[in-house]
Amino acid sequence: MGESAVGLGLLLLLALTTSFCSGANVTYDHRALVIDGRRRLLISGSIHYPRSTPEMWPDLIQKSKEGGLDVIETYVFWNLHEPVRGQYDFEGRNDLVKFVKVVQDAGLLVHLRIGPYACAEWSYGGFPLWLHFIPGIVFRSDNEPFKAEMKRFTAKIVDLMKQENLYASQGGPIILSQVENEYGNVQSAYGSSAKPYINWAAAMATSLDTGVPWVMCQQNDAPDPIINTCNGFYCDQFTPNSNKKPKMWTENWSGWFSSFGDPLPYRPVEDLAFAVARFFQLGGTFQNYYMYHGGTNFGRSAGGPFITTTYDYDAPIDEYGLLRQPKWGHLRDVHKAIKLCEAAILATDPTTSYPSPNLEVTVYKTGSGRCAAAFLANIGTKSDATVNFNGNSYTVPAWSVSILPDCKNVVLNTAKINAISTVPKFVRYSSKERAEAKDGFQSGWSWIVEPVGISNKNAFTKPGLQEQINTTADQSDYLWYSLSAAINGNETFIKDGSKTLLHIDSLGHALFVFVNGKLVGSGKGRNSDQKVSIDIPLSIQPGNTKIDLLSMTVGLRNYGAFFDTVGAGVTGPVQLKSSQNGLLIDLSSQQWTYQIGMQGEDSKLYHGDSSIWVTQPTLPTNQPLVWYKTTFDAPTGSNPVALDFTGMGKGQAWVNGQSIGRYWPTNIASGGSCTDSCNYRGPYKADKCLTNCGKPTQHIYHVPRSWLKPSGNILVLFEEAGGDPTKLSFVARETRSVCSHVSESHPLPVEMWSLDDEIRNRTRSTLSLTCPSPDQVISKIKFASFGTPRGACGSFRHGECRSKRALSVVRKACVGSRSCSIGVSSTTLGEACGVSRSLAVEASCA
Repeated sequence: MGESAVGLGLLLLLALTTSFCSGANVTYDHRALVIDGRRRLLISGSIHYPRSTPEMWPDLIQKSKEGGLDVIETYVFWNLHEPVRGQYDFEGRNDLVKFVKVVQDAGLLVHLRIGPYACAEWSYGGFPLWLHFIPGIVFRSDNEPFKAEMKRFTAKIVDLMKQENLYASQGGPIILSQVENEYGNVQSAYGSSAKPYINWAAAMATSLDTGVPWVMCQQNDAPDPIINTCNGFYCDQFTPNSNKKPKMWTENWSGWFSSFGDPLPYRPVEDLAFAVARFFQLGGTFQNYYMYHGGTNFGRSAGGPFITTTYDYDAPIDEYGLLRQPKWGHLRDVHKAIKLCEAAILATDPTTSYPSPNLEVTVYKTGSGRCAAAFLANIGTKSDATVNFNGNSYTVPAWSVSILPDCKNVVLNTAKINAISTVPKFVRYSSKERAEAKDGFQSGWSWIVEPVGISNKNAFTKPGLQEQINTTADQSDYLWYSLSAAINGNETFIKDGSKTLLHIDSLGHALFVFVNGKLVGSGKGRNSDQKVSIDIPLSIQPGNTKIDLLSMTVGLRNYGAFFDTVGAGVTGPVQLKSSQNGLLIDLSSQQWTYQIGMQGEDSKLYHGDSSIWVTQPTLPTNQPLVWYKTTFDAPTGSNPVALDFTGMGKGQAWVNGQSIGRYWPTNIASGGSCTDSCNYRGPYKADKCLTNCGKPTQHIYHVPRSWLKPSGNILVLFEEAGGDPTKLSFVARETRSVCSHVSESHPLPVEMWSLDDEIRNRTRSTLSLTCPSPDQVISKIKFASFGTPRGACGSFRHGECRSKRALSVVRKACVGSRSCSIGVSSTTLGEACGVSRSLAVEASCA
């Protein structure tokens, strides 16, 4: 890279990280977004403002910036901001304006995905449920009632941003907006109303005059001037629908979401880095990680159904706001390497040659035809390959990309990680701290038993079984179905004493069955099939038999054609059956009494300030439908805090009146397909790399520190299934070990000594360690080996060759400091045999 190219790269980087002092003209051409006449290569990451807290936002944004991001991307959640038609909420975690301004203050840009359909594993896809009850409405189609509401809300958000001068055209950070979302995936189901709807949505959005481009992801027929973009694990082969539009990737899935009852997916960083490098190699200029920080589905916001409360997504910044290493660090290095190629990438189109079926050599040339930057890709999944290029020979590992910003020197290969690794853990507070109630529940537990069945004066009676969502309007997860069945004693099954079964079919998502006030059975659906069908043996006696069915939703469906019409609840049949004679009595069409929600919800017990809590005689445990309350002091320290719900069944939890979400530690992940080590080579899919088989899908739940007071905090639980709250414990999210494993570099030949300093520095091998917390220092070197060490962080071991000096050198350089750097060479570390040598270190932070 020549001196002028480096200078241009620095100017571009400065422009990217500086807020616009006055209005900027944002357009696009076939290569990139164009801001004030200059093309931009942009690296973006998704952070959804309501999945964290305002107190977390500045740190999340700063870590994103340090990770090499230029843009923060977020959805706008309609049901969050307009829970009641015409009544808006932009406070606290819903403060969209504040979030955008935090991004602006950090010098980053914003992509505002208004939608207003979001998907996002968010309940009902982000639509408010009141929308469902508008007469004649059909969502996401050429339907006048829907279009009127969609335009009204979209205009509301645009006007809100304009009032605060937040669009780039006004000097703000917003350079892109999105209308609709992944409609192309379901478009065919909407038939002839689909294309007119998309054309209308595009025209509606552009008429709002934001002064910035609009995009539609997964929409191959997006009309001009809307930019169609790609979502997926790989988008290197994506082509826009016009040769006048740039190649943009709005969702590069950094991992995958988790569902109750399923193992936890993760995506190796080598594969993610490969996907990123391939995209920029083949002409991409805007790439966004979905998610960069996933966060938490607080309250009842999780969709699915069955999406977990955690939305960690194996993202570079974890649910608690800590760096996930080496994913964050390796991607930061990838971004730096790509930015070294920025001027060349933006100046021209790439040309690619194919030396063999699995090898690609992509070159960006200057106007004079000289090679300005190059990418060498090996898309094979088995073997490393040798690439002869530009007079040199390069070894490219399988499923990797080597980046050469000067067409000579490899500054990074996506399969070779030089970033630090960490081993985060959830650590229970010490016995001394628990004894001092610093993480304990100092007042003991009080409780209120929720009545079984109908207890609310607002209950109502209707013939037949009512669908749940239309009945509750999602005011609560809970709907009671209550019936008194008269048994006169003359029935055949009473006389012959045959076995009686209560058969129930439900659309889900979970169901408890009570007969004469006693829990006699339960059932739950799964992510793949939310339906519940159960047969419960009963001993029926003459007289009235009271049947109470408690149907529970676990987040509303958020994806698919006409997802808004998918129901829930006990839709039947409900029958008494004989094991000998078949159907006895069909109860489905009888008069059922209904109650929406729990008595404790109506009384707002989750605030914990009611005077009706009891403490005597004995704490009820392992029984259903119990509200529990305790008080506690905030755990000591500054580490992120969570509650370990081991010992509880299923329910909801609140801290100081704020919901931390649904808990369900008894929902165990299926087994058999998990591994802590996954071969990154080859195409990734959501079930390729799994962990946590045979364990609770989630038993740890985030409690933001900003929700806590020093003392007198109130924890309220509503336990649906039965559990023991005395087994609850606070845990801290800590990182006590940091590791790095870096290969030795070979000295540059004399003819390359004049290379740009940044490129030359990138070709040098340096091992760096940094403790994750500012108040930590490296207290101990647990392992250090230079030569041929093996294993991974937490399980390093010596190889056949190693230097005797390495441990003492690393100790001297690192112990007592928060961070340290060591040159990886025999000069520094001592001689060791082997051709391909490396330094592996594990350090303790305290």
